[in-house]
Amino acid sequence: MLERIALHQTRLRVPGLGLDSKGVALGQRGLILLPSIDRLVALLGVYTRERSLEDLTPSLEIHSVRSKLGARELTVQFAAESSDRMDRMAETARLVGGFAFTGSSRHFVQYRDAAAPFGYDAAQLLATDAALALYHDKFTQVYEVERAIELRALLLRLMPHVDPATSGDSGLRIIVAEQGLGAALVHYLVRSRVEGEVAVAEWPPDSSFDDGLVRRTVVRVPALPPRMRALMQSTPGLTTFLPVGPGVAVEIGYRHPVHLRGCNVFDPAGLVLLRGRGDEPWTIPRLPEFGDLRAFARVELRGDSSEQVAVSTSAADAVRVPLRVAPSPAPWKNVSATWLQPSELPLLRRLAYALPRDIIARTTVAITPRGAFLRCPGGIEAIPLGMFFAEVHANLFVPAGYDFTPAVAPEVLFRALGSPAGQVVFVTPQTTAIAVDQAAFVSLELSLVEAHPWEPVVAESIERALTFERIDLKLEALGMFPMGDVEPPA
Repeated sequence: MLERIALHQTRLRVPGLGLDSKGVALGQRGLILLPSIDRLVALLGVYTRERSLEDLTPSLEIHSVRSKLGARELTVQFAAESSDRMDRMAETARLVGGFAFTGSSRHFVQYRDAAAPFGYDAAQLLATDAALALYHDKFTQVYEVERAIELRALLLRLMPHVDPATSGDSGLRIIVAEQGLGAALVHYLVRSRVEGEVAVAEWPPDSSFDDGLVRRTVVRVPALPPRMRALMQSTPGLTTFLPVGPGVAVEIGYRHPVHLRGCNVFDPAGLVLLRGRGDEPWTIPRLPEFGDLRAFARVELRGDSSEQVAVSTSAADAVRVPLRVAPSPAPWKNVSATWLQPSELPLLRRLAYALPRDIIARTTVAITPRGAFLRCPGGIEAIPLGMFFAEVHANLFVPAGYDFTPAVAPEVLFRALGSPAGQVVFVTPQTTAIAVDQAAFVSLELSLVEAHPWEPVVAESIERALTFERIDLKLEALGMFPMGDVEPPA
């Protein structure tokens, strides 16, 4: 029989049970009672989906227990530490069909739920020597511990489920080749220019009828090309694994029931390879020495060891080819100059009324007998006139959409043209070079507005402009006939 704990209640009957800072009944340890092994696997799978067992592993204990009626169940014990941890474990236990308890080493009482927000207390304790005494609102039972279950051994015994979706996962892959296929696999990867590492691992013989050790080639490939993934899965003698946590990997095409990334029970210095189809896992306690794949490429020697030595001459003949300008499929970039023919200058004058102020301020122009050359560092596309040029080097321009052949560096081409100082060189599609003096470029803003005629006007002194004759006003009586002395107009 259980009793609900009230707020600020201090007297509790279960040994080791106390109240935390929130007033929740909490013992030193927590306990989850599960009816079967599949419920235990479900508990671990649900908990490790978003959390890690790293904080629970030091105190985690899994036991197989037996009641007085002979029913075998499983218990998971761990350090309670706080009600937040117990709340998470209790919610997970309810989800998988388990029961959550808290208490000390032997007596455990049901953990709090919606009916008792502060927990439960036992009305009367059982007088028993059993290893466990569990108090629940639906039952009170004692259990004897049969055996302990190691978490690592349990994870190794679980068979991975078939999951074809893992075949498309990218990332590091571990390929294990049976004896006799290792050399061919390494040569194939080297020939395909796949980067990776290779090592040889040894396992004990599979049976007593085998004489020596079993040697297999282990290849780690950081990024296996997609075209090779199906080949590595379907080739007999090759087994591909995908790392799912520190020191553990699962065969491609399968998925472990528990998220192994949240179970820190495997040694990162070793490697455990979990295979599908019910096969036993391959365990490497200590990783062997790995070497670069390219170091194991096949070596071929020539039959004749003689060598040919070049004899130097006093002077070598120069190899020179004419420079050509050819259309290029590459996209335009750095288009910052244009060449206007003399006949296009009237269009430039008309376009000047529509150009924005920032374009006019940044553009420079040079008027020559061959036409006008305009340059704008931010791009000349705002002036859609003339032949566009792209700047490939400082003061060296080539027509937009064209490129030099042979494909030499722009610095080499600039030196081949003589590196003219103070000159801006424009190479035309006819492979002729036009040099314009850099000092000839002036601001388009200064040379754009035409001088307007003006008429001088002499201003008069302000005192003279304000001079006027003084007017005297007199007030006289109107009399009997005010308008009598006024003569009619002629």
